Amino acid sequence: MAFCPDSSRFLALIFFTTLSFSVCLAEIHSSELRSDGQPIIPLDVYGFTHTGRLELKVSQISLSNFNPDLDLSKIGFFLCTRDSWLHVLQQLGDGDITCALKSNVVKTVYSFDRLQGATNFDTKYQMTDADQFTLVFANCLQNVKVSMNVRSAMYNLEGKNGRRDYLSAGKTVLPRVYFLFALIYLGLAAIWVRVLHKKRLTVFRIHFFMLAVVLLKAVNLLCEAEDKSYIKRTGSAHGWDVLFYIFSFLKGISLFTLIVLIGTGWSFLKPYLQDKEKTVLMIVIPLQVVANIAQIVIDETGPYGHDWFTWKQVFLLVDILCCCAVLFPIVWSIKNLREAARTDGKAAVNLMKLTLFRHYYVVFICYIYFTRVVVYALETITSYRYLWTSTVAGELATLAFFVYTGYKFKPEAHNPYFVIDDDEEEAAAEQLKLEDEFEL
Repeated sequence: MAFCPDSSRFLALIFFTTLSFSVCLAEIHSSELRSDGQPIIPLDVYGFTHTGRLELKVSQISLSNFNPDLDLSKIGFFLCTRDSWLHVLQQLGDGDITCALKSNVVKTVYSFDRLQGATNFDTKYQMTDADQFTLVFANCLQNVKVSMNVRSAMYNLEGKNGRRDYLSAGKTVLPRVYFLFALIYLGLAAIWVRVLHKKRLTVFRIHFFMLAVVLLKAVNLLCEAEDKSYIKRTGSAHGWDVLFYIFSFLKGISLFTLIVLIGTGWSFLKPYLQDKEKTVLMIVIPLQVVANIAQIVIDETGPYGHDWFTWKQVFLLVDILCCCAVLFPIVWSIKNLREAARTDGKAAVNLMKLTLFRHYYVVFICYIYFTRVVVYALETITSYRYLWTSTVAGELATLAFFVYTGYKFKPEAHNPYFVIDDDEEEAAAEQLKLEDEFEL
């Protein structure tokens, strides 16, 4: 099969797009290929140490072309890094090789010329290099489609007894990270309960909802810690992934609902929601349902299928829509406070509320930018051995956002607005006049 520069660029796009979006933790992974004619199919990504192992079991192999003269050495599995793949593309473009399996920079795991008429095989590959490798299936024969069941298990051996660790080298500490953050959130929940009890005379319903969100976040992290812990030891979540998805769904809906309610001023500024604010909730909640369904499909399926890319795009789109939708109530509250400041004669009170909502708007934008952009960039540029740092960064940002929200909207026993003197009132009124409009 001859490769032109255009086809090489296409293969590069497929390969690097899959690497960029891959979220699989490389537990024991099973996948099915049915009449697939793609020349390159990335199956899994894993960070190996010097004691890494790959166990590959393939069954029910079937080719669409039964010609006995086919060169089956051009069909098979190999391992490669990002750097080696760039070199492979260069070799293909220069015409030095006609198939990625023939490159001297990839690690050939198994080629189909070894089948000798069999329809299944089972092989183990021992790693000697510590790096992040991608397991790739290559089919360099035109007009030949392949069907098969693939089961891969990647792990590193650790300790003197050679205990298997199915988590990638850069993610093996994740169970402890999630458990630590779960304890922090439980501590925050205990502090919040004490605050609510101490200032129970000025507690609103929104404050109890905040407590529920913090508890859901803590339980979600505990489930994720157990999920990763079981995967680390056995390669399977043993049902903890189901609990993780359930509480992740509840946490996601409750968090976005809380932000919408805070943005509207529900409970502490007004006891009801306007129709347009209810509409935002009716939009955000179904979007969160779709986002969680997309996340489950992404996590439970491999990146080789077309549907995986579709669901990944759906998840990113829905997540952006949710983040944009919850901004509208904050913007409306800022506008309403500005209008109220001009009419009710309480300029200082409204200026303080306006400043609070402005700051919250900016903080929320920063939170979204950091967790959606900076964390992804950090995961992309960080060495595979330190991929856990992107998780820590994202969780720290979320923790900071939770603490800021609780601090700014905590119940107040003594309302500082009641002790504003005339000079402060006049100064606030003058400041509001000088401000033409808040640019969002």
